[in-house]
Amino acid sequence: MEKASLNVKELSEYLGIGDTKARELLHNPYNNFTVRIGNRLYAHKARLDKRLNNQVVE
Repeated sequence: MEKASLNVKELSEYLGIGDTKARELLHNPYNNFTVRIGNRLYAHKARLDKRLNNQVVE
């Protein structure tokens, strides 16, 4: 079963970026894939994938 959300460590590994940049992406108020649970931030994987697919230039 695939996870629906990614924490900072998982997000950085998934995107191939550092933890600091992953936190910066999650703190951006203009993205639509950040999910806040308490004080923690997670990336909603399906929304993140959709946004990444929309940014691909063919």
